[in-house]
Amino acid sequence: MAVPDKAGVVRRRQDAAAAPEPATLDVSNATRRQHPIRWLAGILVAVLLAQLINMLVTNDNFGWSVVAQWFTAESIMRGLGVTLVLTVIAMVIGIVLGVLLAVCRISGNPLLRAAAGAYIWFFRGTPTLVQLIFFYNLSALLPRISFGIPFGPEFVAFDTNTVITPLLAAILGLGLNEGAYMAEIVRGGLLSVDHGQREAGQALGMTDRRIMKRVILPQAMRFIVPPTGNQVISMVKATALVSVIALSDLLYTAQSIYNRTFETIPLLLVAVIWYLVVTSVLYFGQSFIERHYARGDRQQPSSFWDFLRIRPKRNAFPAVTEGPST
Repeated sequence: MAVPDKAGVVRRRQDAAAAPEPATLDVSNATRRQHPIRWLAGILVAVLLAQLINMLVTNDNFGWSVVAQWFTAESIMRGLGVTLVLTVIAMVIGIVLGVLLAVCRISGNPLLRAAAGAYIWFFRGTPTLVQLIFFYNLSALLPRISFGIPFGPEFVAFDTNTVITPLLAAILGLGLNEGAYMAEIVRGGLLSVDHGQREAGQALGMTDRRIMKRVILPQAMRFIVPPTGNQVISMVKATALVSVIALSDLLYTAQSIYNRTFETIPLLLVAVIWYLVVTSVLYFGQSFIERHYARGDRQQPSSFWDFLRIRPKRNAFPAVTEGPST
């Protein structure tokens, strides 16, 4: 007979002995679930892809020999260079201006907040093409551009038609417009950082400028980099708008050639392929930078080559569902 202080131990042993053994799951006869809709969709995509390839190969109107002839022509390469330079300059202006506007938007000064808000409202609310045409025709509004003391003497003055060239008009139109969008991207990234980070920096005696540089911005980068990469890719394509102000970018150069040779489709294909090459390189760099800033996250961003996978990549750290403790 068990002693009283060991009754609980005996009871647990009896319960363990009476408990049924865990059932084993027999998967020998298991069959995989069928997905007929998925198979039908795959067959439809394969048929359409085969039809597209057949059209590209058999349709002589594409003029692939003309595409190969002009693809690396000197004029096309010069136009591509203008497109790349314009993209870099406009994005540098947009990023610097966006950071300044974002800081003004979250500033405690109501005048700075209002000025930054009005700037963003205007440039986001009007089409980029209209802004390009406006800057190109700025001489109709301001025949002379002068610098000096406000409401005082002028130090230097220029003729607007001489200063505002098509290149400068394109830089102003694209750069100032991009600054408005980058301001909202940067502001969203800054606001995504917990306010306790700023309070911790202040508790350590750091200045607001040092807190922004050493604490807030490094943490906000993972929220700023992905949309910034998208803006760079969009900027490459937006440079095609400058063809309306007679700037010899990639598209304008292609248009000038097919206006002389009447080979419209082949020259447009040359421009399309070059745009795809540039944006693909930028897309690859963007995915690399995103993965760099997302180190340590369980949900890693997709890489550039993930769209080629037959099966989607599974998360390396699946979610763990907590159950009752035993």
